[in-house]
Amino acid sequence: MTNTTNGSRPKRPVFTNIHITQIVSYRLPPAGIVSILHRVSGVMMFLLLPFVIWLFDNSLTSEISYESFTNAFVAGIGFVPAWFVKLVVLGLLWAYLHHFIAGVRHLWMDATHSVSKEQGHNSAVFTLVSSVVLTVLLGAKLFGLY
Repeated sequence: MTNTTNGSRPKRPVFTNIHITQIVSYRLPPAGIVSILHRVSGVMMFLLLPFVIWLFDNSLTSEISYESFTNAFVAGIGFVPAWFVKLVVLGLLWAYLHHFIAGVRHLWMDATHSVSKEQGHNSAVFTLVSSVVLTVLLGAKLFGLY
């Protein structure tokens, strides 16, 4: 314990919760962003699970159902246009990629027991960048750019 010149303890920093009006101006660190997006991507995958099962079923049942599966990306599904189907699939791709990469990040942190602010920051930035880059690459393929 260190004393100041008047014999009292030094002042400690005070940490308070942020108020609802400060949310817009609060700067969340990359690790916090990854944590929130990990949960969002998990919810997205859960909610889109019936769509994924429908896609999987149509792609494997028969040749005719496979044609309707591929036609969904060309002509759409009923009143839903093809670009919207592709956009939903792109969102699902991002959710899977982000959830997978963030999950590997958490497994790596748990397995190595070497977590510091710098490592958490660097791995969070890697997670954000790699999930977006892979989503853009697969989205370009999905929308027929290559």
